[in-house]
Amino acid sequence: MKANLNKLTLAGTLIAIGIVYGDIGTSPLYVMNAIIGDQGKMADTTPDYIIGAISLIFWTLMIITTVKYVIITMRADNNHEGGIFALYALVRKRAKWLVWPALIGGAALLADGTLTPAVTVTSSIEGLKNQTIAGIHFSNSQSDVLIITTCVLLGLFLIQRFGTGTIGKSFGPIMVLWFGFLAVAGLINTAQYPEIIKALNPYYAFEVLFSPGNKAGIFILGSIFLATTGAEALYSDMGHVGKKNIYFTWPLVYLALILNYFGQGAWVITHAKDPAYAAVESINPFYAMLSNEVRPFAIIIATLAAIIASQALITGSYTLVDEAIGLRFLPRFIIKHPSNVRSQIYIATVNWILCGVTLFVVWFFGSSEKMEAAYGLAITITMLSTTILLFEFLASKINRILAYSIASFFAVIESIFFLASLVKFVKGGYVTFFIMMAILYVMIIWFFGNKRRDHYERESEYVSLLTFRDQLSALSKDSTIPYYTSNLVYMTKIKKDYQIKRNTIYSILDKEPKRAKVYWFVTVNETSSPYESNYTVDMLETDNVVDVQLYLGFRKPQTVSVYLHQIVNNLIEQGVIEKQVQHYSTIKNRTVGDFKFILINERPSDLALNTEVSQLDKQLISGRIFLQNITASPVSWYGLEFSNTVQEISPLFFNMQHDQYLVQKRILHPIHSRETRNTRD
Repeated sequence: MKANLNKLTLAGTLIAIGIVYGDIGTSPLYVMNAIIGDQGKMADTTPDYIIGAISLIFWTLMIITTVKYVIITMRADNNHEGGIFALYALVRKRAKWLVWPALIGGAALLADGTLTPAVTVTSSIEGLKNQTIAGIHFSNSQSDVLIITTCVLLGLFLIQRFGTGTIGKSFGPIMVLWFGFLAVAGLINTAQYPEIIKALNPYYAFEVLFSPGNKAGIFILGSIFLATTGAEALYSDMGHVGKKNIYFTWPLVYLALILNYFGQGAWVITHAKDPAYAAVESINPFYAMLSNEVRPFAIIIATLAAIIASQALITGSYTLVDEAIGLRFLPRFIIKHPSNVRSQIYIATVNWILCGVTLFVVWFFGSSEKMEAAYGLAITITMLSTTILLFEFLASKINRILAYSIASFFAVIESIFFLASLVKFVKGGYVTFFIMMAILYVMIIWFFGNKRRDHYERESEYVSLLTFRDQLSALSKDSTIPYYTSNLVYMTKIKKDYQIKRNTIYSILDKEPKRAKVYWFVTVNETSSPYESNYTVDMLETDNVVDVQLYLGFRKPQTVSVYLHQIVNNLIEQGVIEKQVQHYSTIKNRTVGDFKFILINERPSDLALNTEVSQLDKQLISGRIFLQNITASPVSWYGLEFSNTVQEISPLFFNMQHDQYLVQKRILHPIHSRETRNTRD
């Protein structure tokens, strides 16, 4: 069940801690390791360097996560829902070009979702090296780490299809234990070097950026940014737990994270010159600062936290794809609800693509250290995209100059992080960049393929449904033609002034006269409200020709057959349409007749003949139809698997095909006439 979104509750706070902070909450597993790696080895670190780095972490979490996302961006909620697509849905009417930051940011966020489970789980499992837990001794082999990581991730992806509602109930308590452990472990180690709290002073953050002792220079920000990569996920998950629960829990989580970073920093400073560590180039201070007695427990709780973080990213990817489908950014995929939790969905195609790419990342990089070197580049792009959309939202609420100032402040900081992260491209960031570009390519083809197809649809391809309602009513009463079905349903689009595609009317009247008791023309309209579920009915001054407009939110499943049965029952109860008594039925006193759904599929082969369509538009439209054919079919998408459906083929552009045929006749006719005259001569 979803937490009450309007008030602070114990259940809400537990859910928030359990699912919202998984990504950002596991960052202590790898951030300090990356910062040490920027210097080369432990002996190269200095107290000023470590204090400055932790100061950068503190102020990055303060400015980006706290101020930008928690205080400002979370105000941009779309009926309590958050995330880059929900934000775009709020501002898309302000300018058409805003689709670009939404597409780019969404693609980057999905790409980042493939690396987060890999780096978090691998980082936690690496703590098993040379450890003995429950009588089992683990070797120092990285291959063993990769095998265990693969098994954990594969098991995680396998259980998604069964739903994780029951498991999810334990997420909150486990993460409370995790953050409590982070705070206590950090506090204990901070006592070894209390001066570490100087990191609260932003002076040290600026100093380390320009210090000659900082070998990475400004590029250290690429490692610092890892501490705040979960900020975007925090905003996206807002709809699951509500603002107030995040407002209450974030300060506690923030405190636990900072205390742990303090503890790790204190440990590094006090052990940097120890002979056992001085020459080490890769070390995880999170595990190293713990005693041998505590470390096995830390490994177990860290692994559980990493699994929870991965689970949150996986389900977050489902939600993101679902929203993208509703906004016509991605083609349709089969969406299932494996549990009674309203917001929990499962998309098999996305699950296994994500699984394959994540396992590829694990084995391609081979260690968390190499993954860290590539991690974070994509999410900086998402944050910049969110800032652009946020500006438009703020400009609609406050003074435009003030909105511009706020957005510019964050854009400058995030641009610096982006430039600092560019060095990661050659270190492996190209992997997530190419994944992002592949996702973006699909989005562009689908979105603009739809746009260009709509552009070439001529008004002459549409006819008024009002023009043919008398014929439809007469056909329904023509006893010389046997009934085709009781309820004939066309999944089509009724535009303004009752305009409908000519091929729909052609299918009923010309292809084969289809006699039915009631003709239903159903249009599905996706709305910006996530869970809206409304409909309108227009009888067109008849008793058997019905224009149905469904208004479904972008997070609402489009199970049309369920909605339509409800509408028919309502209309019969209201006496708007006649009872459809079935003499032969397994249902006693059945008053609703049978249904037949007609789906008209477009044939792209005629595109090659159309000289009016540019080459680029042909590629976009053909690509869009190709994606439609290899993803969810209309039958599956509209929830018609158990319904009586008929799929018919129609030219993509009905009148263009016809016009092309006429052109050919005009060319051929004079040639034929000339040949005839020559024969006569």
